[in-house]
Amino acid sequence: MSHRLFSPLPLRGVTLPNRIAVAPMCQYSCVDGLADAWHMVHLGSRAVGGAGLVLLEAAAVTRDGRISPGDLGIWNDAQAEALAPIVRFIADQGSIPGIQLAHAGRKGSTSRPWEGKAAVPPSQGGWQVMAPSALPFAEGYPSPREMTEADIAAVVDAFADAARRCAAIGMQVVELHMGHGYLMHQFLSPLANRRGDAYGGDFEGRIRAPLRVAAAVRESWPRELPLFVRISATDWLDGGWDLEQSIAFAVRLKALGVDLVDCSSGAILPGSQGSGEPGFQVPLASAVRHGAGIATAAVGGITEACQAEAILQRGDADLVLLARALLRDPYWPLRAAAELEAAQPSWPVQYQRAVTRMRR
Repeated sequence: MSHRLFSPLPLRGVTLPNRIAVAPMCQYSCVDGLADAWHMVHLGSRAVGGAGLVLLEAAAVTRDGRISPGDLGIWNDAQAEALAPIVRFIADQGSIPGIQLAHAGRKGSTSRPWEGKAAVPPSQGGWQVMAPSALPFAEGYPSPREMTEADIAAVVDAFADAARRCAAIGMQVVELHMGHGYLMHQFLSPLANRRGDAYGGDFEGRIRAPLRVAAAVRESWPRELPLFVRISATDWLDGGWDLEQSIAFAVRLKALGVDLVDCSSGAILPGSQGSGEPGFQVPLASAVRHGAGIATAAVGGITEACQAEAILQRGDADLVLLARALLRDPYWPLRAAAELEAAQPSWPVQYQRAVTRMRR
């Protein structure tokens, strides 16, 4: 039987060996944005575990683009150099190394989740956050200043510069984070963007800054390498960003050379989230895929091999991203292959004797 989950996925000059991807998952474990041994083990084990694509966590394109002081960064060459051996290790395991580029906007300068989600003041390593409009995310979060057009241009340049650094160290996929209530999503959603200039107001105004970022990264990122964009396909709130707008936005992204839209949802305001039921976001990926004629990734509540396979067989998405399931079990892809009786991927040669014994 042919299994879509373990079929290759060609995207420009890159072919993913299977359709299982490690979703970007913030570890909040950096100092000055530098990856360390934790990241090598965390990310390397998922590559050893057989995922076709390993997307590194959201990497801030500027110092003030971080969510917390512990975030990964890619705004300077030292940070890129720290990532280089991790990228090489992922590739050596047969996986494709990729990274998510991000700017937190008004959701920045906050403490790490296990320390309680509170604002971090400048006296404790925090910073002044900025956003499309001077509206805080929620009570207890930093109050942002409204971005100027010069601020917007600087962020566009920072994304493009970050993409160049990623290419220089061997990254093969870049994903732009335009969801989950972070800066680009803040521009998209009328619940966060109350600007009266060319970067706010109607749909065309609200997509202007995100499209500038996508165009600049596509220009700086090698033509033969694929570019992804993660969106929150709906805010789940009246008067917010919705699926119809996401489809129209995906059409524009495709015209700029974006290859795949990663469809998540929510997080523009506290409580703006879906049901959380298994696969609850899959219909969003399906609607964008068919409505915009672009490849999509499904994410959220995907935990079982047969569930992931069914998503692909139905044509709801081209790729499945796993997060918590891969935190619980780095070898989920290898176990899924055995469960579906698929030939690939195979266990590392160093582990073969354990697999042989397991089969007896």
